[in-house]
Amino acid sequence: MPFTTVVNSVNLPGVTVKRPHDTVAQALERIAGSRYVLLTTFRENGQAVATPVGVLVHGGTVYALTDPTTGKVGRIRNDPRVTVAPCGANGTVADGAPTVTGNARLLDATGTGHVQDLMQRRFFLYRLIRLADRALRRQRLLVAIAVTLG
Repeated sequence: MPFTTVVNSVNLPGVTVKRPHDTVAQALERIAGSRYVLLTTFRENGQAVATPVGVLVHGGTVYALTDPTTGKVGRIRNDPRVTVAPCGANGTVADGAPTVTGNARLLDATGTGHVQDLMQRRFFLYRLIRLADRALRRQRLLVAIAVTLG
């Protein structure tokens, strides 16, 4: 992956890049250390919509799971451009956290299953939720989002 600089300015309300000297690789390292990112997708009219999502980083790609009926899924189908910034569960981005541009894609059932397995290995709570779903014979419909940064 070439060293590309993180965006110097983002025209989004409430989003400020505090560390423009970070490279994508450095930003990816910070994102990998976070359980959540603020995923910003774009409506057809260009308006930004930011949503905190639980993520993991594997092989240089940022992965998240979501319900296929959410607005972010529709926005990604229409426009794959996204920004990501490490944040807390409530979407609060820490001072100095990098905001990085990228392209998102929705994964098929096989890819989503792979991401679910990765999530299960990394997060104990996710493992418990999947176990409870199986015990109750509930099937959650999920789709995986894969974000390539840079």
